[in-house]
Amino acid sequence: MLKTLLSHDLPRNRWLALLLIAIVIGLALTPFLFPGTKALNVAAKILVFAVLVASFDLLLGYTGIVSFAHTMFFGIGAYGVAIASTRFGATWGAVAAGVAAALVASLLLSLLIGLFSLRVKAIFFAMITLAVASAFLTLASQLSDFTGGEDGLTFKVPEALQPGTQYLDAPFLGASIDGRFVAYYLLFFAALALILALLRIVNSPFGRVLQAIRENDFRAEAIGYRTVVYRTLSSVLSAAFATLAGCLLALWLRYNGPDTTLSFEIMLDVLLIVVIGGMGTIYGAVVGSVLFLLAQSYLQDLMKLGASAVEGIPVLSQVVSPDRWMLWLGILFVLSVYHFPTGVVGRLRALSHAKQRGPR
Repeated sequence: MLKTLLSHDLPRNRWLALLLIAIVIGLALTPFLFPGTKALNVAAKILVFAVLVASFDLLLGYTGIVSFAHTMFFGIGAYGVAIASTRFGATWGAVAAGVAAALVASLLLSLLIGLFSLRVKAIFFAMITLAVASAFLTLASQLSDFTGGEDGLTFKVPEALQPGTQYLDAPFLGASIDGRFVAYYLLFFAALALILALLRIVNSPFGRVLQAIRENDFRAEAIGYRTVVYRTLSSVLSAAFATLAGCLLALWLRYNGPDTTLSFEIMLDVLLIVVIGGMGTIYGAVVGSVLFLLAQSYLQDLMKLGASAVEGIPVLSQVVSPDRWMLWLGILFVLSVYHFPTGVVGRLRALSHAKQRGPR
């Protein structure tokens, strides 16, 4: 049953399996274990980014396509829900219309980009996607009548997801059973379903062809596969999953703006998470998202504790100052890439493979 659910793509490492189980259980029980607002926001962001990064890895890790326009589709999904909810009200029909319109727009745009650009060399395709993403960011900032401009759009979600909706008068196991609670589990189960769907895609015959194209596109073309068609389909599927991730983020935040989903900093974060978790592994997107967002969210708090412990020591107090948390975050990422060049998942799987070959 579990093998079928995971599309026969098992972790293949005991520590990786335990890590993934801990992540799933931790995210599933976050409202009960960590009922604070910050912890719930971090967990929700992890769920969204796991889907976003996994969808990008379908392009980069499995197909070998370098694209800088991925956050554009992320933003289209968020803007679809935000605009529809603003125009039509806080109803499920508005949310469904926003999701549908965003998916149609993303599919058409990704198809156009794929058909016109995937025939060129990799570096030129990357430059084209960067130009398109920059143009879309400018457009979203200027069309204030639709997108709210630089201020973005704040909107209401359906009543079932609103924080003021109380389902139980008293907390249950320390968690308030309200609209925020329901919204979190909507994100959790949606993200879980999308991750499992991506696992199914990459482990299907279609996914094997994508990996063949990544390894040697000339050989794949020679044995009869239309590489342009497969690359275009990969681009379209990746855009669709990124769009759905944007829809989930908009429902959680009840707000969307250019800096929330379209900024180039988000694209850099996605690239870092792919490298940290491991390219060409859907599990790497999950592990990388957890490690990156936990470090990004809590490193400064840990440094505050460290700074208070060494207060009065001239040099050391300056080194561990919370104001320098970005420096230490960068150092941690450099060390992780140096010691885990194939990512955390790739490293753990390589260790298991080496142990299996050792006795022979």
